[in-house]
Amino acid sequence: MSAQLDTEFREFMHSRWPAMVRLAYALTGDQGHAEDVAQAAFARAYASWPKVRRTENPEGYVRRIVINENRNRFRKHRVTERLTGAPPEPGPGTGPGPGLADATSQYDERSALMAALRRLGPRQRAVVVLRYWLGLTEAETAAELNCSVGTVKSQASRALATLRQSAELVDGGSQ
Repeated sequence: MSAQLDTEFREFMHSRWPAMVRLAYALTGDQGHAEDVAQAAFARAYASWPKVRRTENPEGYVRRIVINENRNRFRKHRVTERLTGAPPEPGPGTGPGPGLADATSQYDERSALMAALRRLGPRQRAVVVLRYWLGLTEAETAAELNCSVGTVKSQASRALATLRQSAELVDGGSQ
């Protein structure tokens, strides 16, 4: 690849890395796995960068690679996740003080949401993340997942029904 294309890709990757890691985190529920998925996606995009940059939406192209990389994680081997009954102990410097209750409640809410999302299958989780976290339309979500709009609607409906019944979300994360 030419130096100009290499520089262009590097700039693209640096600007889109946080968004792709957030997407992968929403799909995987684990920061380490999210970074691995995003890294693999950018590696695949780099290998095809001349083709990717000619598309109308390079970000959408890489987003789709992230989704496919996450699916491949489950195809290759089942990923085991260790669920704990309580959040981790606070780190140093997080003692009582102003704003700690807010931070703790935000952590509890996020933790409850991630636990509920992990209980969804990979396809339902992808639909929920794309539709409600990233705010894509049903048609855009269908295009990203290479399925019909009807499939997106049915998967979203089933996923939302499951989430509504989730003990983590119903109880606000307390059990």
